[in-house]
Order: sequence, then C-alpha cells, then structure tokens
Amino acid sequence: MASSEQKQAGEQAGSKRRPGRPRCEHSRQATLRSTLKLLQKTGFADLTIEAIAADAGVGKATVYRWWPNKGALVVDAFASSAESQLHFPDCGSVYGDMSLQMNQFLRILHSRRGRIVSAVIAGGQSDAELIEAFRKRFLRPRRQEAYQTLRRGIERGELPQDLDLDLVLDILYGAIYMRFLIRHADLSERYINQVCRLVLDGASTIGRPLSKVKSQLRPTNGRKMQGALRN
Repeated sequence: MASSEQKQAGEQAGSKRRPGRPRCEHSRQATLRSTLKLLQKTGFADLTIEAIAADAGVGKATVYRWWPNKGALVVDAFASSAESQLHFPDCGSVYGDMSLQMNQFLRILHSRRGRIVSAVIAGGQSDAELIEAFRKRFLRPRRQEAYQTLRRGIERGELPQDLDLDLVLDILYGAIYMRFLIRHADLSERYINQVCRLVLDGASTIGRPLSKVKSQLRPTNGRKMQGALRN
C-alpha cells in the first residue's frame, strides 16, 4: 500500500501534467493558424515548416510530432478552417441537402481560402504526399458524409437502390472543380443548383423504362426539360 507521502507526490505530479494538454492543443491551433496566415503570403512551394514553427512560437520537432510532412499540415489547416461550413444538412430532400452543402463549398472557394485549394491541387500533381494528404484528410471525411446524404435519398425513394454513389459524387463535385480550376465560365450558385438538379434528376431515372421517365418529367425552375431525352 502506498504511503501518504507517495500519494501526495503522485497527486502533485498529476497536477503538473494535467495543464500540459491544454497547452499542447493551444500550440497545435497556433500552428494551424500560422500555416493559413503564411499561405496567404507565399505559395505552397515556398512555405517551410521552420517558418510556420517560428510564427506559431513552437519547435520544429513539435510540428513534426503532429504532422508527418508539410502537405499534411497544410491540408489539416485548411480542413479545420472549413469543417464547420462543410457539414451536410438533413432537411428531408436529397436535392436540398446536396445543393446547400455544395453552395457552402462554393463560398469557401470564392474566399481567400480558395487559393489554398488551388495551390494544393496544383502542387499535388507533382507531389504524391500532398495529393494523398488532400484525399485522406479533406476529401475522404466529406465523402463519407456525402454517402450518408445520398443513402438517405435512397431510403426515401428519391434515388434508386443500385445507385453508384461515387459516380454521382464525381460528377457533382467534378463540375465544381472544373470551373474553379479552368475558369472558362462562371462558377455561381445558379450553376451549382443547375448541376445538382440535372445530376440528381438523371440519377433518379436510372433503371426505369424510358416511357415512364418521359411521362413523369416535371418543370424545373419554371421551364420544361424540352429535348432532354432527344438523341
């Protein structure tokens, strides 16, 4: 059995250790903030762990304890700043849920943080670690939420049971990335809503006879989908 002196020593040691966690989290958040701040001033290629650590007031070894490389840190910094805005709602309609989230993503792309997305995608073409970090730390969590949203639509009968979820998501978000990166046409809320309606309306008809699809078409935004089924 431990003596009273040993118990007291243990309690004192514990009281000294406990404040360490808040300080660690404070340092971690400071590192994420410094990463975002420095990215606004320099490109990904010129950004260094040394500069981030110095700006955050932490050691370089501390940064590497949390992140394996610069790419993972940059992606986490972006993801943490956008996480609260990118959750999928549950408003009872697959179109409503998807279009709301996609438009939230649009607002982020139009903000200063959009430069981070374009820098990560561009840098990832020659940096395998960077694009893998983007897929794993940013895209994958969003993708999991999107799967749940589409599955709710399937359960409500809005979408077919055998729907290829990855194909639908690639088309929906591929349309956003296309205009965001190529900039050949306007990336607007109207465009997002049109893409979302077109893709989800099309997905809802998969596996149904063509004659039945024609008879059940409804006007969209006050205009009939004339010629939608023409060859």
